[in-house]
Amino acid sequence: MDEVILIKLGEMVLKGLNRGSFEAALLKNIRRRLLPLGGFEVKSAQSTVYVIPRGGADLDAAEERIAKIFGIIAFSRACAVEKKMPAILEAAGEYLKNDLLAAKTFKVESKRSDKIFPLQSPQISAQMGEYLLEKYPHLRVDVHHPDLVVRVEIRDFGAYVHGQPLRGAGGIPAGTGGKAAVLISGGIDSPVAAWMMAKRGIELTAVHFASPPYTSERAEQKVVDLLSRVSEYSGRMTMFTVPFAHVQEAIMQHCPEELFTLIMRSFMMRVSEKIAEQEGCAAMITGESLGQVASQTLPALVCTDAAANLPVLRPLIGMDKLEIINISRKIDTFDISIEPYEDCCTVFTPKHPRTRPVLADLLEAERALDCAALTEECLNGLKLTKIYPAR
Repeated sequence: MDEVILIKLGEMVLKGLNRGSFEAALLKNIRRRLLPLGGFEVKSAQSTVYVIPRGGADLDAAEERIAKIFGIIAFSRACAVEKKMPAILEAAGEYLKNDLLAAKTFKVESKRSDKIFPLQSPQISAQMGEYLLEKYPHLRVDVHHPDLVVRVEIRDFGAYVHGQPLRGAGGIPAGTGGKAAVLISGGIDSPVAAWMMAKRGIELTAVHFASPPYTSERAEQKVVDLLSRVSEYSGRMTMFTVPFAHVQEAIMQHCPEELFTLIMRSFMMRVSEKIAEQEGCAAMITGESLGQVASQTLPALVCTDAAANLPVLRPLIGMDKLEIINISRKIDTFDISIEPYEDCCTVFTPKHPRTRPVLADLLEAERALDCAALTEECLNGLKLTKIYPAR
C-alpha cells in the first residue's frame, strides 16, 4: 500500500500573481528539510503539495519536519491508489482500519478535483459510506459530530484516502518576506520574537552579545541551542557573537548608573545595524514587550530606536509574559531559556534604572565615550556560528 503526504497551502493561495514565487520557496524549503531523511519527490498541483517517498525514506520523520515548515496550513498522511472505486473502497477499509475500529460514528467527505472521474463527490461519499457500514457493522453515520471523518480525494495523480488532517505551522514560507537581524539573548522573549517573524517569511540572521569573563561559554551555547530550535521552523541561519565586555566596562566607568542599560542597548543597536547592513538585512528584530522592564517603557524605546536607522520590528510589543511563555513552550524553547546561565543583559544591572529617560540626557552621557572606537572593536571581534535545525 503506497503512502504519501498531502500538504495544503496556507495564505499563499491568496497571493495572486506572486503565488508562484511563494510556492517555489515552499517546495525548496520542504526539499531541504527532508533531504537528510532519504529520497522524496516533492511536487505541486491543484493547490496541494505531494510528498512521495522513494527508496525507503522515513515517512514518520518527514511528518515531524513538515509540521514545522512555515507556509503549510495542514497536512495528511494518505494512502494512494488508482482511480477506480473498488480499489478506493478497499484501501479505505484497510488503511483506516484501526481508526474505524476505535470509532463509533463516522462520515465521509469526498473531493473530486479530477472532473473526468465518472462519479461526483456525493456519489463517492455514498458508496464509501455503504461499504464501510457493511465492513464495520458497529459503526453508524453521524454527519454533524462524527468520531472519524473519512476523506477521499480524487486528483490528477491518483486517488487518496486519509483521516483527520494535522495542523501545520501556518504563516508564509521562510525567505519570502525579506531578511532581518534578530538580537538574540538567552532569555524567553527573543527566541519567540525570532520565531514569530520567521513565520511571516523573514530570513533570520542572529546577533548575540557575549561578555566574557562575566558570561560563560555555556551561556553562549545556550543561545545556539535556542536558535537550533527556532531553525526547525525558520531554516538554517548564521549567528554573529559580539564581544561586549569592553563596552559595558566603559559605560560603567564613564556614564551615570541609572542610564547604563539604555546606553548599553543603544550600542547593541549600532553594532547590530552594522552587521545587518553587511548581511543585506532590511530591519532588526527584538524581543521587547512594552513595559515589561525599565528599558522597555515607551520613552526608553524611543531612546534606543534613535541609535539606529533601520526599522526595528517588535512582534511581542503588545503581549504579556504569559502569552510569550505559552509560545515558547509550543516551540520547545522554554526549558532552554530558563537554564541558569547569565547573558550580558543581566550583568552590570543598575539598581535604579531610569524609566522615563530623555534622549538629550542619553546623548549627553554618551559624549564621555568614544562610541565609534568601541563599536569598531565589537565588529573586529565578531565570531560566526552556523545554526542548523536541532532535529
